[in-house]
Amino acid sequence: MAEVKKSFMQEFNDFLTKYGVIGLAVAFVMGAAVTKLVSALVADLIMPIIGTVIPGGDWRAATLSLGNIKFLVGDFTGALIDFVIIALVIFMIVKSIVKEKK
Repeated sequence: MAEVKKSFMQEFNDFLTKYGVIGLAVAFVMGAAVTKLVSALVADLIMPIIGTVIPGGDWRAATLSLGNIKFLVGDFTGALIDFVIIALVIFMIVKSIVKEKK
């Protein structure tokens, strides 16, 4: 049987459909948007509350100096707290979406 030659656009469309690339692209964009939203939630609503509880005020500027080396301990701690909160919120969102599908 003679095989019909597909155009480049037909092959590309088949590729997008077969591997779900469009869904992956949408998920990536949505993930970036959700991450930005959760980051704003953490920075604008949660971290100010944590800042008032911790004595010293601007704890993100805290440093640890060992000789000529200056460790930005406060900045790292803030990034770690941001990550944990963002990961927790995204986990809860994904868990609720998976639960709805079942």
